[in-house]
Amino acid sequence: MMTNSIFSADKIMMKATIANKKEAINLVGQLLVKAGHVTEDYINKMYEREELITTYIGNGVAIPHGTNESKEFIKSSGISIIQVPNGVDFGSGNIAYLIIGIAGIGDEHLEILSNIAIVCSEEENVKTIIEAATKEEIIELFERG
Repeated sequence: MMTNSIFSADKIMMKATIANKKEAINLVGQLLVKAGHVTEDYINKMYEREELITTYIGNGVAIPHGTNESKEFIKSSGISIIQVPNGVDFGSGNIAYLIIGIAGIGDEHLEILSNIAIVCSEEENVKTIIEAATKEEIIELFERG
């Protein structure tokens, strides 16, 4: 179960068209910056993380997040979500239709990751989120878990 401060409609972007994974990471990062969860520097750590190992987790989902050294740039835990109906290539032919940016304080990082993994391990859930017509539908699905 996740709290509302972590999830909110202002951090969800519906039906985005994204050219590449760098743009995808920048967009989810900017949503976290605008909501006050992270500083601008966190986005650079998200790029670094992606260079080390892809954040594509399967089922059409990528979860960009910062490296272990990015903790100082996180002000509060938060999640941003972008629906990409046409998908964006995360490398090796992995197409992501759902981009979930995360920032977590301390151990909350792992809790957030595991909650997302549980929801996104069900292909049906991912399909529902990608096809959701409203931000509320998306929030509800994640909060149900």
